[in-house]
Amino acid sequence: MKFPASALAVAGLAVLASALLVTPASAAPSTASFTKVQDWGTGFEGKFVVTNGGTSPLAWNVQFDMPAGFSVSSAWDAQMTRSGQHYTFVAPGWAGSLAPGASHTFGFNGSPGNFPGISNCSLNGGSCGGSTPPPTSTTTNPPPPPPPGGRMPGAPYLYLGWGDPPSATSVMSATGIRSFTMAFMLSSGGCNPAWDGQRPLTGGVDAQTISAIQAAGGSVQISFGGWQGNKLGPNCSSPQAYAAAVQQVINAHRPAVVDFDIENTDEFESEVVQDRILNGLKIVKQNNPNVRIAVTFGTSTTGPTYWGTRLINRSRELAVPIDNYTIMPFDFGGGANMYQSTVNATEGLKNTLKAAFGWSDSAAYAHAGISGMNGLSDQQELTSPSTWQQITDYAKSRGLGRFAYWSVNRDRPCPGGGVTSNCSGIAQELWQFTRITAGF
Repeated sequence: MKFPASALAVAGLAVLASALLVTPASAAPSTASFTKVQDWGTGFEGKFVVTNGGTSPLAWNVQFDMPAGFSVSSAWDAQMTRSGQHYTFVAPGWAGSLAPGASHTFGFNGSPGNFPGISNCSLNGGSCGGSTPPPTSTTTNPPPPPPPGGRMPGAPYLYLGWGDPPSATSVMSATGIRSFTMAFMLSSGGCNPAWDGQRPLTGGVDAQTISAIQAAGGSVQISFGGWQGNKLGPNCSSPQAYAAAVQQVINAHRPAVVDFDIENTDEFESEVVQDRILNGLKIVKQNNPNVRIAVTFGTSTTGPTYWGTRLINRSRELAVPIDNYTIMPFDFGGGANMYQSTVNATEGLKNTLKAAFGWSDSAAYAHAGISGMNGLSDQQELTSPSTWQQITDYAKSRGLGRFAYWSVNRDRPCPGGGVTSNCSGIAQELWQFTRITAGF
């Protein structure tokens, strides 16, 4: 039944409609979500994702308590202060306030292992699970945020193309290593990926080895490129084509990390190919946000060379979300003191990353990595097991994000054997470098 509306009713409806038009919707709560990313027995990695659910920029402040006996050793993508067991993290200077609807990720490494979790977490004085952000009149236009960084498990290179490759699962059982960097993904012609450029992407020994590692509870990093061979970087016609080739590999093997070993004149010393790879990696990360990306390249004893510095700076200019920049401190004139030469080169890398991104020391270390060479290098540089232990301790103490060496195939004793594919050329225990690397 239809009734005629009175003038009063019409006026009332008009007032109500006007109120609805001018009353803003209530803001969704902002949150700070904590995740323990990994725990390796002697330490752990934690991650926070701060999300601005409001309608104004958020100048965030996350605080929490650590259990007695636990501490944070390094952090990245946030500024940290500590009072006893109470920790406070605020946005780094390069990030500014968090835009409405946006998220910011920061992380930290701590010790010891078997971390039970944090307590009394607050975001701007409210609950980390949901606090309404206070309004602010300050708006910013920060540069693109850097990637999460953070520690990856030690993952020495395992190459199934030569050097009497051992059983990966046997090495895992003997040493405690949980991850390997599988080498190398090359071109089988054009922009088509294949192991070593000739072994099939799936169905062969490489795929079988990866499946066995994963079935044993381990993980793999897959390395593209290297010093020699027919590489994808020069052969793929565009960043999109390069990303599509990488995607084939990710789909086939589900790696935790994809490593781009950018070397030699065809990739490293080519601006065109460097840019093609970097732009391709942006696409890879967009399509695979949970797969970490590392780039690996040569170094001088004082840090990245011109081409390494160019790679870092260009990745910043292009806003490429690279998780780790790994240097190879060998065949670089390291001389008799490979520990000090490696430290000097890594400190140079840290400083180059700080200059490029405006990061703190801890954030730069977290995005840095070392990939050494066990035993004798091609330049007869000697890295003994004791030196490698020193380097490992240094990498852990600085909170480096990635640690590897070339290669498991060579992790066998052969004193006086020279530089060869299936042993280190020095006296050592079987799998001794791998066992040390497992402690990273």
